[in-house]
Amino acid sequence: MTERAVIYGFEGLTLNVAEKKFFREVNPWGYIVFARNIETPVQLLKLTDELRELSGRDNVPILIDQEGGRVARLRGPQWRDAPPNAVFGEAWARDPETAREATWLNSRLLAHELKANGINVDCIPMLDIKVPGSNDVVIGDRVYSEDPEIVAILGRASAEGVLAGGVLPVIKHLPGHGRSSIDSHDGLPVVDATLEELEKTDFVPFRALSDMPLGMTGHLIFTALDDKVPSTLSKRVIDEAIRSKAAGRIGFDGLLMTDDLSMGALHGDFETRTRASLEAGCDMMLHCNGKMAEMQAIASETPELAGRALERAQAATGALREPDDFDPREAWNRLQEIVMAN
Repeated sequence: MTERAVIYGFEGLTLNVAEKKFFREVNPWGYIVFARNIETPVQLLKLTDELRELSGRDNVPILIDQEGGRVARLRGPQWRDAPPNAVFGEAWARDPETAREATWLNSRLLAHELKANGINVDCIPMLDIKVPGSNDVVIGDRVYSEDPEIVAILGRASAEGVLAGGVLPVIKHLPGHGRSSIDSHDGLPVVDATLEELEKTDFVPFRALSDMPLGMTGHLIFTALDDKVPSTLSKRVIDEAIRSKAAGRIGFDGLLMTDDLSMGALHGDFETRTRASLEAGCDMMLHCNGKMAEMQAIASETPELAGRALERAQAATGALREPDDFDPREAWNRLQEIVMAN
């Protein structure tokens, strides 16, 4: 049975009977874990082992949002508290080369920590640029810089760091969330920048990392491209901004997943959201909150992976590799030395 084009979250620290039955029937491509699913390293590894056993695939994608700073599902004292991305942007102002090194080291450490707990996909790097007036809850210290070229360089260092540790990166939020004035968890942001301005700023980091295997949309309206439909549901945004290889556009050809379909920026029932995402050109649905009725509604409209979506999914899992040689203690000491430098 081919996997279904969906990634699901679930409710608790273990899978309940109904979830096991549902996941066996649907066979989702992957899963995503949140703080509600995590208690201890022993419990988490047992949980991820169960997800692999349930899927029958050793390389089943198991995702997490482990950016560092305030967006981290693994937290101290049992796990390292990684710094937010802004710290590496600040390090760039002191010394660009060591900032790049620190970004790579931090992501390589993240991969080491995730891999030890059975997680093989991290939803980083965040390639959104910081724009004056943007929402600090959404953006703030989660981004590297206001300079798109710096974001591109540090974003690549981050992506290469997790890849070296046997974990897949997910570039987000295509085609750019940095201009958001409201939180798309609660409402629908509208971006009025011109297409020329977007090409020179927001699109730059995504274009620079368009070779990455996985990408995630953002739920925003870009009036220069589609003034009615958010990017996740807009064929025009996906075709003309995200997929297009025309000069100035992003040219991403990896597996494109939606941001969480349960977010407040989207409207309509979950069947409608799913159909619209697929028709727009998304390859993979993402649903995070674990609510069974919503998951069932999405499953009713989600096909098995086929065609280009299947090829992209296979290419993504094919990019998983064994971690390279790595000394985490040495890496952590060097990272602290760079980040704490004045």
